[in-house]
Order: sequence, then C-alpha cells, then structure tokens
Amino acid sequence: MLALATHAGEETVKPIRVAAQLHPQHGDLPALRGAAVQAEELGYDALYTWDHFSPLYGKGSGQHYECWTLLASWAEATSRIALGPLVACNSYRNPDLLADMARTVDHISGGRLTLGLGAGWFERDYREYGFVFPDAVARLRQLGESLPRIRHRLQVLNPPPLGTMPLLIAGGGEQLTTRLVARYADAWHVGFPDRPDEVLPKVAALRRWCAEIGRDANDIEWAVGVEPYDLDRFLERDFETYLEIGFTQFTLGFNGPDWQVAQGQLWLNRRDAINAQRSRQPVRPRASA
Repeated sequence: MLALATHAGEETVKPIRVAAQLHPQHGDLPALRGAAVQAEELGYDALYTWDHFSPLYGKGSGQHYECWTLLASWAEATSRIALGPLVACNSYRNPDLLADMARTVDHISGGRLTLGLGAGWFERDYREYGFVFPDAVARLRQLGESLPRIRHRLQVLNPPPLGTMPLLIAGGGEQLTTRLVARYADAWHVGFPDRPDEVLPKVAALRRWCAEIGRDANDIEWAVGVEPYDLDRFLERDFETYLEIGFTQFTLGFNGPDWQVAQGQLWLNRRDAINAQRSRQPVRPRASA
C-alpha cells in the first residue's frame, strides 16, 4: 500500500520511503546485480533503473544495460524490495506489449513491480534505435493514448498481475503530465530538481487537475529524485523542505562502476526515525478543501 490506512474523513499519513536508482552504465553486470542485492539488504524500499540505450553522462560509448531484462534479473536476485523502471519510455514499445512485459516481471518478482512510465526525452535513444522523435507535446499525447491501453491489457492478461500493480508517472509538465498523473497514477515522480521552489508550480498544477476530477492529490505518493553527487547536501539542506511540501518518496541515484548504495545509509536512518515518530502521532481529521 502507498499510504497508511485511515478511517473516512481522516488525514492520510504516508510513510517516508527511500529508493535506489541504479544507473545501468559504466560498470559490469555482476557489480550492478550485487548492488541491487545490497540495496535490499540495507533496507531500501524500492529499486529502480532507467530506460535508456546508452549512457546519459560520462563516455557516450561506455558500458550500458537494457531496462526490462535487467529488472527480470533483479526480480530473481531479490525477494522483498519493490522494483521497476524509473521510468519506461512510452515510445519504445507497443503499450500492450509493455503491459505484458510488466506483468511478467511482476510475476517473476512475486508481485513487487511498480510500473513507472514517462513520455520519453532522450533524442539519442530514438535516433540510434530507429524510433521517430516527435515533439514533446506529441510524445505526451501518445502517453495519454497508451495509458488506457496499458490498463486494459493488464486487466485481461491471463494470468493477471499479482495484486494491484502501482502505476507511477514521471514528469513535471503543468498542462499535460500532471493532468495524466491526476487521472491515472498511484505515484508521481517530479524529477531531479535543483531547488525545492522549482516544484511548487508543478505541485499546484497537480492539485488543480485532481480537484477538477474530484480526486485528492494527497492520495498520490509524491516522489523526488536526488543525483548521485548531491546526496549529502540534499539531506542536510533540502530534505525537510520537500517533506513540508508533501513529498514522501526520495529516489537516490547511484552510478557505476560500483553503485555505492551504502552511501545512502544516513537517508535510511532518517527515514526510520521519521516513520517511527509518525506512527506514534494520532491521526488528525482531514481538513476540508
């Protein structure tokens, strides 16, 4: 579950969750797989990789691994941690096929998959693998067309996913992306902002779209990413501000060749302390909109 259970009319209290995003570049597969196992052993809540075909930074011709086959490997190597793509690019696969792949990895993992989706942005991927690269508006419209197909395919597959597969949508577009989040998503990943004030208009947009369709935006889990070089500064200076805004999932980036997930231990300690404190607090009535 993405939120703690409450009675009707009471405020939803979500636990803080810390995820590790292992960038599948510039390292060997055994080390990458080992980092996934270590992330579970350390107690991370979720394990992500990205959906690209070549490194995003560093040497462009460096080592790199594909998203969904990597996730299947992680599903076999772990037993508790949630896992998924952050995020699967809608443009790279037929939406019905993508749903089938996600369902299969969900079964391999014993029901631990979060289906992360995005409209795509990395032009090099498109060009090198022969995909058409439309403009951003067209890509977002394509994502909007794919989401009902993905949801339908998940409903009719035999066997279906194990339980309810959470859907995460990534992106901060105030006109199109947050509208899709409001309509379809269980979780929203705003991206990797430099400063907390960058997300405020995006949060406001999500709240507006949710209000328009009669949904409580607080029922969606809000996630924000932290770049590998920024883990300590972010925790010291920005973490509390994001909590106050309403973010409860924090995705820590780790790069090859060694994917040092132990560097997130202070984050895990802070998570545990806050969650313990929240569990002792009485549930308050939810304020009316």
